[in-house]
Amino acid sequence: MNTSPNEPSRRALLSLATTAGLTAALGTLPTFTASAAPVRPAEVPLPADASRERLWWRAPGDEGSLIEQGLPLGNGRIGALASNDPGRELLLITDATMWTGGLNDTLDQDGQFPYGRSDFGSFTLLARLTVDIPDHDLGAVSGYRRTLDLAQGLVTSSYVRSGVTYRREMYASHPDDVIVLRFTQSGGGRYTGSITLTGTHGEKPTAAESFGAALPNGLRYGAAVQARGSGGKVAVNGTSIDFSGCKDLTVVVSAGTDYAPDAEAGFRNPSVDPEGLARTKVRAAAAESADALRRTHVADYRALYGRLGLSLGTSTEAQRELDTWERLHARTRDPEPDPELEAAYLQYGRYLMITSSRDSLPMGLQGLWLDGNDPDWMGDYHTDINIQMNYWMADRTGLSPCFDAFTAYCLAQLSSWTDTTRRLFNDPRNRYRNSSGKNAGWAVAFSTNPYGGSGWWWHPAGNAWLCTTLWEHYEYTGSREYLKKIYPLLKGACEFWEARLLTVTLPGTSKEVLVDDRDWSPEHGPQDAKGITYAQEVVWTLFGNYCTAAAELRRDTDYADTIATLRRKLYLPQVSPTTGWLEEWMSPDNLGETTHRHLSPLINLFPGDRIRPDGSTPAGIVAGATALLTARGMESFGWANAWRSLCWARLKNADNAYQLVVNNLRPSTDGSNGTAFNLFDIYEVERGRGIFQIDANFGTPAAMVEMLLYSRPGHVELLPALPDAWADSGHVRGVPARGGFEVDLRWRDGRPTEARIHSVGGRTTTVAYGDVSRTVTLRPGASVTLKDFAE
Repeated sequence: MNTSPNEPSRRALLSLATTAGLTAALGTLPTFTASAAPVRPAEVPLPADASRERLWWRAPGDEGSLIEQGLPLGNGRIGALASNDPGRELLLITDATMWTGGLNDTLDQDGQFPYGRSDFGSFTLLARLTVDIPDHDLGAVSGYRRTLDLAQGLVTSSYVRSGVTYRREMYASHPDDVIVLRFTQSGGGRYTGSITLTGTHGEKPTAAESFGAALPNGLRYGAAVQARGSGGKVAVNGTSIDFSGCKDLTVVVSAGTDYAPDAEAGFRNPSVDPEGLARTKVRAAAAESADALRRTHVADYRALYGRLGLSLGTSTEAQRELDTWERLHARTRDPEPDPELEAAYLQYGRYLMITSSRDSLPMGLQGLWLDGNDPDWMGDYHTDINIQMNYWMADRTGLSPCFDAFTAYCLAQLSSWTDTTRRLFNDPRNRYRNSSGKNAGWAVAFSTNPYGGSGWWWHPAGNAWLCTTLWEHYEYTGSREYLKKIYPLLKGACEFWEARLLTVTLPGTSKEVLVDDRDWSPEHGPQDAKGITYAQEVVWTLFGNYCTAAAELRRDTDYADTIATLRRKLYLPQVSPTTGWLEEWMSPDNLGETTHRHLSPLINLFPGDRIRPDGSTPAGIVAGATALLTARGMESFGWANAWRSLCWARLKNADNAYQLVVNNLRPSTDGSNGTAFNLFDIYEVERGRGIFQIDANFGTPAAMVEMLLYSRPGHVELLPALPDAWADSGHVRGVPARGGFEVDLRWRDGRPTEARIHSVGGRTTTVAYGDVSRTVTLRPGASVTLKDFAE
């Protein structure tokens, strides 16, 4: 990401399937559609330690600061930020597809893409819901507390007024596709107030229970609300719903658009009436009991959340008595670790993943959550780290189904990306065009939107990085059906690079190698450098993955041989004799910023595997990568710290990996880099102004898992970078390992005491700790427990 979103100089074919075909292929619902009534389960049991997986605060969120203080809800498609104010509950509601803009395929004079809200477009809010309870003003209540229950996916708040305890609970249900607010009390109290649902794009309210409209780009959207209470009265009053004297109150909201993941249909589903569908959904949900709705949501949420459990140690009673915001300050102020807080932060990342990445578009820069219609960088999909980091955590923490939104997005955009590349990439004004004059396959820009559109500058290596992210998911799942789906993406990216690569002779030698054409190492240094390390590394990985895919699927043998030949000729970076660093450019000199936020030249340290400190990589290359990582420093933006932590974990440097996690947990004050009141990561774009950017909320948990377990197909390593703060004792259950395995791991005094290896499709892998290595062979579904890890 750029440090300044307001710098204009830096931001200035065949369809794969019909909507129905793509939906069937991916096994997911379209973004907003009618569905059968869900199964209503019995009560869902919780683990004994579920109470440790709660975050809590002593104050509600301020309406003017909800991006830092509001608590997030979501079902993977619709989301909301909730204030939890006793007297005025405010929800800012989003739908992942609520985007302005379009294809954006007219280049600027410099051959790059426009990048504004009127052309490229922006992610925007859909609705605001307020529940006003005038006599419950914050100043009139006591004992206020609000909680995010990570184990059940519930946001709650409670307080006392006139001797009565009032409680509200809210969540976004995936099975019912609605947001539910439940107001209860004990002690004879009553609720009196009003509910208002409004749009955020200048809509004129005409009814209390729903509205519908269209954006200038033709995207239709709508929202609806219903309420019911007991012991009192609920009635429509003009453009609001009034309630009076109610013992309890249930409010149900739904919203959506007519977006469809189908380029041939203009990314619209004309059969969807968003307002009418929202009304149908709230009507169906409101007919169910509040308990049934809650049980259905919790069972669905637990089916994902419960896949992984962990303990990083025991916190003190004094730490547990602090609320979450106080604990963050204490962790920064005091040297004593707070392992339960750190474990909860990891689980909070999983909560955000479950609530923002299911059955719709993938997560952009802010996930599902906004506080207005003008998010920085349009809340878009950045292809040079941010969207990739958003999904590093999914497979590593047992949330593989949440990755599907990313896959579906790439598949749905491919025909548009391919057509735009064919028409525009070799435009003579494009400084990144192919010098060869050849053009094939597909490419993207640094920014993409949901309409097949690109924004800002061309990003030639972006296609390869998207593909390596897709490939890593295959390494976890081993699904041939999935591999068949992504194969066109892999092959198209290879075709692009086959056309792009240049043959050069290395200075002072007669050796010819293949290098990237004029390019830019994200996001610094010269904009016309050939053979940048980032591109060389990621294309080397892409080519290897494609050859493996072609062999596995028994396709395109001759073309796979061609790509294998190109791969052998690729130039791979060297260590600079001047700096001692792995070169970022084909130059011994540092041509950029020493402490730059991006670690692009280290892409094959993490997330790739070419550079490994296990003896398989030349020691000089490992030393050069380590020196470059050291030079980049330990202080940066949240996502940059997370990437640094992941790289240090790969180098088995537990101290540095852990310190970067701690750095990201520092409370953000006055817009500084760090963690906000609600645990969102804050990115300081300029002094005194910070914005929410979600990637660190996923990258940091990914780093924590990599400290506990490293894997690649055929190899699992236990506790490669266990920090002293977690060393006394701990356990993790259900950690996926690449190659088709899951691991349950326990440790004490810094050493593993027991590891259960379970096959979810894999057959053979080595399991290592230190110098001890064992070969494990299992049939799918079988397990083995290893106990003796003495070195």
